[in-house]
Formats: sequence, C-alpha cells, structure tokens
Amino acid sequence: MQFCANKLDKKDFFGKSDPFMVFYRSNEDGTFTICHKTEVVKNTLNPVWQPFAIPVRALCNGDYDRTIKVEVYDWDRDGSHDFIGDFTTSYRELARGQSQFNVYEVINTKKKMKKKKYANSGTVTLLSFSVESEFTFLDYIKGGTQINFTVAIDFTASNGNPSQSTSLHYMNPYSLNAYAMALKAVGEIIQDYDSDKMFPALGFGAKLPPDGRVSHEFPLNGDIENPYCNGIEGILEAYHQSLKTVQLYGPTNFAPVVNHVARYAAAVQDGSQYFVLLIITDGVISDMAQTKEAIVNGAKLPMSIIIVGVGQAEFDAMVELDGDDIRVSSRGKPAERDIVQFVPFRDYMDRTGNHVLSMARLAKDVLAEIPDQFISYMKSRGVKPNPAPPPYTPPGLTHHHTLI
Repeated sequence: MQFCANKLDKKDFFGKSDPFMVFYRSNEDGTFTICHKTEVVKNTLNPVWQPFAIPVRALCNGDYDRTIKVEVYDWDRDGSHDFIGDFTTSYRELARGQSQFNVYEVINTKKKMKKKKYANSGTVTLLSFSVESEFTFLDYIKGGTQINFTVAIDFTASNGNPSQSTSLHYMNPYSLNAYAMALKAVGEIIQDYDSDKMFPALGFGAKLPPDGRVSHEFPLNGDIENPYCNGIEGILEAYHQSLKTVQLYGPTNFAPVVNHVARYAAAVQDGSQYFVLLIITDGVISDMAQTKEAIVNGAKLPMSIIIVGVGQAEFDAMVELDGDDIRVSSRGKPAERDIVQFVPFRDYMDRTGNHVLSMARLAKDVLAEIPDQFISYMKSRGVKPNPAPPPYTPPGLTHHHTLI
C-alpha cells in the first residue's frame, strides 16, 4: 500500500509539519491495537509516504469489514507529537484501489467542535494497493519441493584422539558421543522432509589412506562416486567406519564442504529442490575468509547451512558466521539473505555431558530458521509452490466392477 496527503494542518510555528501516520486494527472488545507506523516526511503539508507491506492478519485479522483507524501526527523531536486528525477505513474499501472512494478527510474532532467553518485538517489519498499471497514452507513441500540434506563432520585433531574417552569422537560402545547425538537429533527431524532418505555424508580435516593426503571433503563411506548413506543410521555407520580408517588432522576448513553443496544447489534453481548442509564441528575454524565468501555465494542459491558446535571451545567465529546480528559479508559484499544458523550443543546437555536434555528442543532451535530462509529464497526468485497433488486413492476403489 502507498498513501499521500494534501493540505494537512500546519502545526509547527516556524515551518511546515513533519507528518507521519499510525494505523490501528480494531479488536472485538472495541479497543484498538497499533499495527503500522509510516516514516516521518519532513517539512511538508503534502507528504508522499513510502509504500509498505503488512500481513492482512495484522491489519484486520482477516475480517474485511473491520474498522481500521488511521491517525495523522506532526512529529516532534521531544516525542510530544501533535495530533493532526484521523479517519477510518476498512480492508474492503482499501481493496478498491486508487479511486474517489479512497480519498479520506482527516478530521480533528476538537477543532470541529470549536470552529463552525471547520471543513477538515487535510486529506489522505490511497495511491496503490495490492495483495500478494504468502506461501508457507509446507505449501512448497506439499507441492513437491525436495529437501536435500547433506552432513559434514569435523575430523580435525583438535577433537582429541578417538581412542581416548576425553575425545569428542570417542566411541563408547554404550552411549553416543556428541557428534552422533547432534547428528541423530537434527537428522531425524530433517529426514522426514527428504523423500529418498539417502544422504551424502562428508568429512573434513583428516589424512586419508593410503597416502595420507589431507582432505576437506571426503565421503564417509569411502565412495567418491556415491557418497550417499541410507538414513541417519547409515550415516552413523559410515562415521564409525571412517574413524577407524582416517587420521584426524587439520586445518579446519569449512569452505570446501559449503562449496560442495553449493555446486549441487547451483544446478537446480527452479524451486524444485532446496539443500540443507549440517556441519558438526568443534568450532576452531581456519579458513574464515574463504568460508565467508562461500556463504555469500551460497546465499544466492537454494541452500541453508546449520552449524552445530560440539565441545567446550569458544564459538565466537561461529556466531559471526550465523549473521543474525550483522549479515555475513565478503570483500565488502553482504550476503543477500541470512542462510546460516549456529547452535552450541553444550546448551542442550545435562551436567555430565552424556545426555541431551531435550532432543526436541535442540532440533527445534536448530531448524527454527530453515522455513524462513527457504521462503526468502523462493520469494526472491518469484517461485510459487506447485499445487498439491490430489489425495491418494488406493487402486481398486476407483472402479465398480460388475460380475457377469
């Protein structure tokens, strides 16, 4: 929506007014709740405000005839804004778009009572109105968009020797280590959105047999042509096998696995597939600049990155990559959307560090940002969900057979 106003009352002694508008939704009990404030347009009685978007829910709670009250004020630096006047409308009226119906007299009731010749305190005109459907994550899933889940596990020496009980990779026959717990908690939720349950699983930061070369994107199952594992159990099995064959080394480079997933994401940008990379790490990253560049490039693609930090390290670098407070940028170029979610695993453990207090809470926090990140990609590319297929009818129920 966009509005302008004409001939508003002059409220400032020395100059013209600095008008802004406040929109209120009316509630069932007759009270009003503020739902939008425009910006202030300085020193004019004929302002044109910037277009703005607001959910229909917030404006009228889905009731097209519900009163919407709009107040017009003159902004004052000290916060004592002067009331110019108000008017009422409704979604149904606004939906008529720009027309003579959508020119509103701004009325100041106090002035009207005092002055016989009072006409109004100016007019407000609707310049444009359009409605866009808001699609949800599930609309796309129902329409057939595939979620592709890839796991990358940190095999660097800072995790400690896997044969010792202090190692984050220690294989205790009776309980899962932190890597396995994190993988299980997050993976079991994500796998429900992945129809074939076949997941590429990669490792980084280890020396590989036979020649001891260091790799930052090796398949856990040892098969470069086919790094897919069957379900979360398949990944755990391949992870255990890898620990027996590779040598933990370093450095901790994230960029290769981020770019690995980005290559796949770059090949399908029509909205039919979305890629989620889960990196589980002890958090001491070595290639910050390259990883930031990989994230900025990945932000243009249908992908998200979840980083779960295990162990007791300082995770400052991970928080920086998360970009919730300051968007990640590389070479002065900020990422076009936020695609990284970081969670420190220790926040979800009991005091002994042996049990996840709440797998559900961990999974919820880890996956909290994925639907919004997914929608932000689809919106930025103008991709709408396909219609959901009709409900499945088992064969045999569709035809009536007549026995002759």
